Amino acid sequence: MKGIYFDGKDAVYRENLPMPSPSKDESLIRIFYAGICNTDREVLKGYRPDFRGVMGHEFVGVVEESSDPYWTGRRVVGELNAGCGHCIYCRTGREKHCLERKVIGMDGKDGCFGEYMTLATHLLHEVPSGLALTDALMTEPLAAALEIPQQVHIGPDMAVAIIGDGRLAYLIASVLRLSGADLTIIGKHSEKLQKFAEMGKTMLPEERQEAETFELVVEASGSPTGLELASGLVRKQGMIVLKSTYAGTVNVDMSRLVVNEVTIKGSRCGPFEPALRLLEKGLVKLHPTEFYELGDWKPAFASKAMKAGFLIYPDV
Repeated sequence: MKGIYFDGKDAVYRENLPMPSPSKDESLIRIFYAGICNTDREVLKGYRPDFRGVMGHEFVGVVEESSDPYWTGRRVVGELNAGCGHCIYCRTGREKHCLERKVIGMDGKDGCFGEYMTLATHLLHEVPSGLALTDALMTEPLAAALEIPQQVHIGPDMAVAIIGDGRLAYLIASVLRLSGADLTIIGKHSEKLQKFAEMGKTMLPEERQEAETFELVVEASGSPTGLELASGLVRKQGMIVLKSTYAGTVNVDMSRLVVNEVTIKGSRCGPFEPALRLLEKGLVKLHPTEFYELGDWKPAFASKAMKAGFLIYPDV
């Protein structure tokens, strides 16, 4: 099998990977498209130092074998956290926080940057018949964006800042604009910020007025500097939602957060079914994905496009 394998130090394109075999509770999926997330790039920087295996966690494919015959032949996307099924987190609907969980492409489980992968059948979601597969590829990151309004009430009169000008920030802005909130997007690249113009005010960090603050700041820059910027933007007794994951640590003036009684909320994976509904109805803004062959993983990872990924089975 062809795929992109992380050997603990770097990614390697291989054509001799073993064909995955599903367990009794899993499905075998042939991958059509796979998306590159900033987290995948961070794996190469040491974000998951113990991981060895096929990378990638954003995909759309077709089920070829399944523990449940219903799924065979269906086009699917899938969640990335497979829990043990019996701990306190799994029993209370928090499988993504299971202490023994496996995370596809990152922790104990091969991912989707290959021709085939296996996944726990209960983590599958069917792609609506009218939804283009290239759009369905955005389900996982869109679900991550939807986790924010699931965690935080966002009123139509709320002043909200989003830090970041990449793909995740764009999807977050697409979701939060539906609330009517007053959005400001702060990024480092003027050309990328132009793509956000229809969704709110845009600015570079140096253009911000010192007195301008926000009730809610969503940090989605993918950079360790994002939290420090967010701590200077959030109002007293406001909230910072952290979406970025990266290798390394962050230096932040925590006393300012304590004195100003700022709430910090981590935010990870979100609900897939609402994401699929929004995609099917065309209610969120998307940019086309720049596709590469698996063997061209280096230029794919280096791409400056809003979204890059792999076209694995082009004859779909």
